[in-house]
This record gives sequence, C-alpha cells and structure tokens, in this order.
Amino acid sequence: MKQILFLILITATMVSCETTPTETKEAAQEPLASSTNKVVLYSEIEWSPLNPARGDQSPQAGTIWGDRNGKEATGFLVKFANGFSSPPHIHNVTYRGTVIKGLVHNDDPKAEKMWMPAGSFWTQPAGEPHITAANGTENIAYIEIDHGPYLVKPVDEAFDEGERPLNIDQSNIVWVNLSEKVKGPQVSYLWGKPEASEVYGMYLKLPPGFAGKLIHSGSTFHAVVIDGPIDYHLQGEEGTKTLNAGSYFSSAESSAHHLSGNRESATVIYVRTNGTVDVKTD
Repeated sequence: MKQILFLILITATMVSCETTPTETKEAAQEPLASSTNKVVLYSEIEWSPLNPARGDQSPQAGTIWGDRNGKEATGFLVKFANGFSSPPHIHNVTYRGTVIKGLVHNDDPKAEKMWMPAGSFWTQPAGEPHITAANGTENIAYIEIDHGPYLVKPVDEAFDEGERPLNIDQSNIVWVNLSEKVKGPQVSYLWGKPEASEVYGMYLKLPPGFAGKLIHSGSTFHAVVIDGPIDYHLQGEEGTKTLNAGSYFSSAESSAHHLSGNRESATVIYVRTNGTVDVKTD
C-alpha cells in the first residue's frame, strides 16, 4: 500500500527551501498581459465520458488544455459520482492528480481506502494496477499527463517502468514563502525542478484579499484554480471574470495575469510552467 512517508515530506521541504526564488532578472522585467492569455471558466467546460467503453458508469471528463486523445501534454478535469469505484485497471501513461472537490481514493486494488480531500496531490505510474474511487456529494479532480493518448487498459497488460506512486494528503502539503520581498504568497513544489526551461509543477497560495499580478516567464504556463474563487482582470476589457474552483488561465509566452481574491479565504492555484513565477501586490 502507498503511504505518506515522513522522509518524503522532509525531502520536499528541503527541495522547497533550496529552490525558493528571490527576485530574478526575468521577474524584474515585468511583462504586460500577452495576446496569448486565455481564460476558461469551469462553467464553460464541455464534458464527455472518460472511458466510453463503460457507458453511463464512466466518470465524466472535460479537457481544458491539450488533447487527451492526442500525443501532446494535456490537462483535464474528471467528475466522479458519489460512491464511484472503478474496476482494477492500468493506464498506458503516467498521470498526476489534484483533488478539487470531494474525496478521492487512488491505490492498489487491495489497499484500504485512504480518502484524499480537496488540495491533495497524487501520482499514478504507467502500467501499475490500481482502482480509483470517490466518496463525496461532488467529486472533481484535475488530471495531467506529459504526453498522450490517455488510455484505460486491463490489468493483464500491466507493466513496470520503475516509477512508484505517491499520495500526499492536503494536510501534509509543505508551504514556503514565494519571495523574501513579498510576504503572503506561498508555494509548494510538487514535481520537476523550478528552473528556467524545465517544466515543473507547484501549488501557489494567494492570501485572503490578494490584489496584484502573477508574473511569469517562459513559453509554458497553465494554471488551474484548486480552491477559489478569485477574479481575473482582463487587460484592455471592462470588468472581470470570476474563476471558481476548476477554472483555468494560461499564456504561451511571458506575461502578467491580474488577479484579486476575496477577503475571507486564501486561493490555491496549481501551476505548470517552464519559467519563473513571481507575484506583485497592488
């Protein structure tokens, strides 16, 4: 059975502390909002069966970037019915998952249920038999793959590429300050190396009442709201768009994203990028 090991948490803390960015040259040259900036509201996502072969018993999936049936990297949402439990199966590719709403279990078919609440993070290696289950009134997860297509296969096709799964409960996420210059915004590095030109993933936590800019460099930037809401201010347009949990914003080049949150709770955003990330308050 997978377990959350104390050693893993200590290692994550060391990595986070060693790679915490201060003001960088890239962040110092603040970009404007790019013409490639894109916003997709949760209410705008189109849903279809994740595994069409299972018909009405299949979870629903909504692609928000990429194409899970193609070969490129992809991010998509999955909705599980309350009480859902899949049969044992494998996938042809490794995926990463983040719980947005409800409770999700993902483990070896014989493992006892370990329910992960919103804000939890897990990885599922390619070829490893497992089940996925849900236990909440509304269960939503964000799933990400580095290449496709994303396929569901029977356990008799299992294989081992040497990867091992990881479950991190929301209560075990390790947070560090994003910058020594700005107090409040925090990050938790989840995978990859936070260095320019190499893709990595992290959580970004913005404090209650935040108002400012999220600035990034690089050619890849995908952001999914895990715990919201937060308002997105569109450059050159009147008004804002409210990003509830499951909403998405992105850019294909260095850019600035203008955000403002409510004063009651923090906002958590999952970020996939290959550049630096900085936050400036208004």
